[in-house]
Amino acid sequence: MFDKIELGYQYNELEPYIDALTVETHYAKHLQTYVNNLNGLLEGYGEFVQGKTLDDILSDVNSIPESIRQGVINQGGGVSNHNFYFSILSPNPKTAPGGKLLEAINNKFGNIEWMKDKINSSSIGHFGSGWGWLVIDENGELEIITTANQNSPLSINKKPLLTIDVWEHAYYLKYKNLRADYVKNIWNVIDWSKIESIYESYIK
Repeated sequence: MFDKIELGYQYNELEPYIDALTVETHYAKHLQTYVNNLNGLLEGYGEFVQGKTLDDILSDVNSIPESIRQGVINQGGGVSNHNFYFSILSPNPKTAPGGKLLEAINNKFGNIEWMKDKINSSSIGHFGSGWGWLVIDENGELEIITTANQNSPLSINKKPLLTIDVWEHAYYLKYKNLRADYVKNIWNVIDWSKIESIYESYIK
């Protein structure tokens, strides 16, 4: 049914910022487990799933059969969030936004550095496992949020643009307890060209 994305890079190509063992473990083991668990939950619910993307399902969680709802929120969020995370990373990233996205960032936050500092502080300060996000809110405005566990911004009517995974499995093998170092370093492999494309698809 649902699957993890194909990585556009080798496990070692995000080094030195994210090490090969972390990428492999995160992608091939943690993400694959979410995929397996989600598909297992949805067995026997083919009629519900038919014609829907995972984003469709997470955007309307009240439509999920109650008996599997929380499981799908957890496991489906795990698949969707991780697929999004891995999709915006690159060994050869565009290191700054441009065009309409940069204009929107400057209008909302004043400048890109202030926005990055705010995302950093929100992600570093998030208690427990979760995600830091740059999203488009219900009014089409940029917003910085965090979500707990594997909760998806789609489920609260937010459209994701950028995310930082702050579950310990995303960084602990390399950074140990130094979440802040991981969060600050990940900007070196976040690809703004991909985020610009996502933004432009939302505002068409």
